Amino acid sequence: MLLGAACALLLSSCGAGRTGGVSKPSGDTHPVGGNKASAAPVVFADSLLLLGSLNLLASDALKGRDTGSEGLEKAADFLQTRLEAFGIQPYFETYRDTLSNTRETAFNIVGYLPGSDPGLSGEMVVLGAHYDHIGIVNMKNGDAIANGANDNASGTATLLEIARYFSQVRPPARSLVFAFFSAEERGLLGSAHLARKLRERDTRLYAMLNFEMTGVPMQGKTYLTYLTGYEKSNLAALCNQFGGEGLVGFLPAAGEYNLFQRSDNYSFYREFQVPAHTFSTFDFNNYPYYHDVADEASEMDYGHMARVVDRLIPAVRGVADSPAGTLKLN
Repeated sequence: MLLGAACALLLSSCGAGRTGGVSKPSGDTHPVGGNKASAAPVVFADSLLLLGSLNLLASDALKGRDTGSEGLEKAADFLQTRLEAFGIQPYFETYRDTLSNTRETAFNIVGYLPGSDPGLSGEMVVLGAHYDHIGIVNMKNGDAIANGANDNASGTATLLEIARYFSQVRPPARSLVFAFFSAEERGLLGSAHLARKLRERDTRLYAMLNFEMTGVPMQGKTYLTYLTGYEKSNLAALCNQFGGEGLVGFLPAAGEYNLFQRSDNYSFYREFQVPAHTFSTFDFNNYPYYHDVADEASEMDYGHMARVVDRLIPAVRGVADSPAGTLKLN
């Protein structure tokens, strides 16, 4: 997420405002809070698989996954291997979609799951997360590798687990595109490339759901995640219908810092003018390691991540199955 100086200022004022430690993988995947969803609750996500994804993506071996780096290519290899194992086909001729707007060679990884309804499968729901980070930074406490566990190996692992689920069940009515973006940290370049490419192909985009910084729970909130651009569509209300009350809430700071325009959802909103939002659990107070060498896999809460996945799955299905016109801009 492109938070820049605003985030640095706020984090410096809140200090280590994060309360309590993070839990280690527990296998606890049960939804939290009340669930009045029209879809059945899901207990699927595997916290150990999430841990494995984070340990690889946020390892020193990948050297911070900077765009154009060997480390980012290793991350891309991992993502492609996982999609292949799930049986999710490439959206284009191959999984790798080379960017046209970067000096370095970089690519998105894009998979595709055809929809099951003949009348709606021509419409797409793009599910996205960026897998790049900022690479090597100034030395701090003997470490110069910004491993980017929360930003955004957590969102990447969340999307992988959602993809694994949908590869094993009846596909939703609309087709799903699983897009792992590079060059987000360079200015949303990976998502801008893909959004423009899809628009030029006259893609019928129904919605774009993006996952960013989902590795640590918020404290003292009545909702599990928040949605950027909350007021711009009825997506939050639909998610709480399909995924259960308390799945999505409104975070005032998200509006104050205009997070709607600071992550990959915005590229699709700009090109298509359809509901396009980011789900996150980073609230500026619960995690002090934004763009920091201390943003490590050991700091993530894998039970929380599994709960997020399990609560999001019925929401994703509900959106992708919804009758035409159900999801709309306000």
